[in-house]
Amino acid sequence: MCQPHILIFPYPAQDHLLPLLDLTHQLALRAFTITIVITPKNLPTLYPLLSVHPTTVHILLLPFPSHPSLPPGVKNVQELGQHGNFPVIVALSKLHDPILQWFKSHPSPPIAIISDFFLGWTLRISRHLGIPRIVFYSSGALLTSITNICWKNISDIRDRRVVEFSDILGAPCFQQEHLPGMIRRYKESDPDNEIVKEGYLSNMASWGCVFNSFYELEGPYLDYLRTTLGHRRVFAVGPLSLLGPDNGTSLGNTNNEANSDVLKWLDGFPDGSVLYVCFGSQKLLKREQMKALASGLERSETRFVWVVKHSTSQQMEEGYGVVPDGFEDRVKGRGFVITVWAPQVAILSHRAVGGFLSHCGWNLVLEAIVAGVMILGWPMEADQFVSAKLLVEDKGVAVRVCEGADSVSDPDELGRVIRKSMDVHSSEKERAVKLRDEAQGSVSGEGRSLKEFDDLVETLTELDVTEVK
Repeated sequence: MCQPHILIFPYPAQDHLLPLLDLTHQLALRAFTITIVITPKNLPTLYPLLSVHPTTVHILLLPFPSHPSLPPGVKNVQELGQHGNFPVIVALSKLHDPILQWFKSHPSPPIAIISDFFLGWTLRISRHLGIPRIVFYSSGALLTSITNICWKNISDIRDRRVVEFSDILGAPCFQQEHLPGMIRRYKESDPDNEIVKEGYLSNMASWGCVFNSFYELEGPYLDYLRTTLGHRRVFAVGPLSLLGPDNGTSLGNTNNEANSDVLKWLDGFPDGSVLYVCFGSQKLLKREQMKALASGLERSETRFVWVVKHSTSQQMEEGYGVVPDGFEDRVKGRGFVITVWAPQVAILSHRAVGGFLSHCGWNLVLEAIVAGVMILGWPMEADQFVSAKLLVEDKGVAVRVCEGADSVSDPDELGRVIRKSMDVHSSEKERAVKLRDEAQGSVSGEGRSLKEFDDLVETLTELDVTEVK
């Protein structure tokens, strides 16, 4: 008997692609045959997965379509920043016909499509073929609840200075500028913008959805989605990095390099006494922000590891900053600055690390939760204000230290908050450890995430495409 065949279509951004590859790995372990849609320059990201599943995971290699707003040779949103999402989404929608032709010529085509939430246009393919399309959300259920409301009421939402989501538990409020950028940048009747909007509306009309989240973290919002979407096919299977027998690994990460120096340095400090500072792989801080952050770290008198993304000469001319002169000498012995790739998971899981100063991107949030580390949040854009709200107000595992892409923290206040938060007895630290235990429990034994993954597998295995609505 043939194994069920699934088409996986990731979005070319690291924080989207890697968790979907983790899900793909788990599906391959359950004996699914899988084909992944990928563009040539992103293919190397798949090599670890292909080496583990050489006979069950296959590639549909398609060229990256052009778009007037994209420079030649672009392969990943990481090269463009958040503003690159609009043209990349629109460019990838041109793959509709090639994918459809591949389906029609395949001797044993997939019975379902699982695609990233930025690729809502793939619903048209699934409807044409009469198979289900499942949305993969690399972000959380609270964000999805909010964006669904926004896209259904986009004209009204964009006219408000403060937006209250009264239908959602707790009636969360956000300033207009703290909503995701795609909503704020939407221009009615613009063809590219309409493709993006239609994609989000298509997500809501899709057959099912999978979240890299877990019920103990976002239970009320997952329940809200099940109610508003009108079906129960909302599967929360995260944290995906912990799911299954080989938990703690990510087959999407091709960088096997290890920076053992920082881990050895951490070995010399007491448990929970070191703050990890990192703003992800894309975010650069402006010159004044770098100065204020460095000064705050210095005044906090707290031990820290700071990962600093290298700025090019052009970026420095544009106002982006570097580590201030003399800073490393002044904090010698209690500060460790990294300007190359850092083994983030290993750092966060080290016993000496007790806090994580972050912009609250969803993947970073989950890594901190898995490590049981309290978060000091500085949300700047995209989903980060929503994630910060969840962490600070709902779960109490984080404190805000600043907010806004252009905001500059007060060094004295930042130093005070860091020093207080890193206290060994802080309530946020205690709740972070509890949430870590809940995350681990969700993917083991009778845990809910493991059960929902089993339900997803069973649903796909027994799928009768003639019954798909």
